[in-house]
Amino acid sequence: MRRFDGRRLLVATHNGGKLSEMRALLAPYGVEVTGAADAGLAEPAETETTFVGNARIKARAAVEATGLPVLADDSGICIDALGGAPGVHTADWAETGNGRDFAMAMARAWQELEDVDAAAPRSAQFRCTLVLMWPDGHDEVFEGILPGKVVWPPRGEEGHGYDPIFQPDGHDITLGQMPSELKNSLSHRARAVAAMIESVFA
Repeated sequence: MRRFDGRRLLVATHNGGKLSEMRALLAPYGVEVTGAADAGLAEPAETETTFVGNARIKARAAVEATGLPVLADDSGICIDALGGAPGVHTADWAETGNGRDFAMAMARAWQELEDVDAAAPRSAQFRCTLVLMWPDGHDEVFEGILPGKVVWPPRGEEGHGYDPIFQPDGHDITLGQMPSELKNSLSHRARAVAAMIESVFA
């Protein structure tokens, strides 16, 4: 396991919510976090069928463009009764051709559960795979999983993506209803980052 001893890290995302979450999680370790948009990077095509494959695509493209160490993630919601869908297609379900509409994506997820008459609780997991890649191409991989269930109707204005329909195990509110401090302490991304910090930062 290679230790990270730099002070600047590019997070390969154009998602403002993800960037803010990552910046907050890494702030205690003195790491200056910048995003792909700040560096003027385009989003590469995510052509792999796994979270780790897509995260590596994003990391490699950003490393080659900037020469900086890069942290890339691929994450999504995997709904058991839908065979793990949307999974790597989590963001695709929100694509409209004119930006992403997560209200539409959440409605699709619930309708597909209704179509298969999925039994309650409609269990699901948020999964996050992180790839930390150095300029020489070496990378380390970390995963975080947050189990829970899909609920309806959407609840809460916090968070982003599918957060308003995901209720983590052990809680009676959705991620969309949680203050950012609570969500950041238990999210799938927080768990993956915790594993990374323990291995390469602490």
